[in-house]
Amino acid sequence: MHKRRCSENLEPRVPDMPTPARPTASAGSPMALLCSFLVALVVLSCHSLGSLGCDLPQDHSLLNWRALMLLRQMRRISLISCDKYTNDFAFSKKVFDSKQLQKAQALSVIYVMNQKTFHLFCTEASPAPWNTTLLEELCSGIYQRVNDLEACLMQEAGVGEMPLVNGDSILRNYFQRIYLYLRKKQYSPCAWEMVRAEIMKPLYASTILQERLRSKQ
Repeated sequence: MHKRRCSENLEPRVPDMPTPARPTASAGSPMALLCSFLVALVVLSCHSLGSLGCDLPQDHSLLNWRALMLLRQMRRISLISCDKYTNDFAFSKKVFDSKQLQKAQALSVIYVMNQKTFHLFCTEASPAPWNTTLLEELCSGIYQRVNDLEACLMQEAGVGEMPLVNGDSILRNYFQRIYLYLRKKQYSPCAWEMVRAEIMKPLYASTILQERLRSKQ
């Protein structure tokens, strides 16, 4: 009973949210998937830079919650069966503390989190056997957020450079520990399952931080 409670607590509770239109799934290699995202980036850039300013689009919050739901749906095996793979990645909630961050700093932290999550799940270096349809929708949403956040950061900083904050380096080190863990475990299904559940922590924290930023506008 104790193991079941612990495993269930690994993932934050995600409220039910309306489902945005899902991009058409297509078969192909991870590289082909990335190429389709690069094409989409051009379209998204025109839309975002024209209407974004330094305020994120209204659908960003919906995309964030949808990403959490997709990660939950991508679960392939029970965490209980992967007890031997349990690992403490030392996730720091303080990185997403809105009381200690100015807007540009908070946006920078959210940007790095999304950028690293995209690289982890959506590049050819990520050989995990996820459901293709779910993965495509997850990556498409993250890619849109990264693009919007980058444009917003540029205008918020005012000088065309990303603000460097301590939270950025903490997050980069956090993801580096995840990469090293996957390599050590030889990218096994259980290792990926642990990482999938782990990533929901910073994704949830960044979603809450972004909603707090919007509420202050």
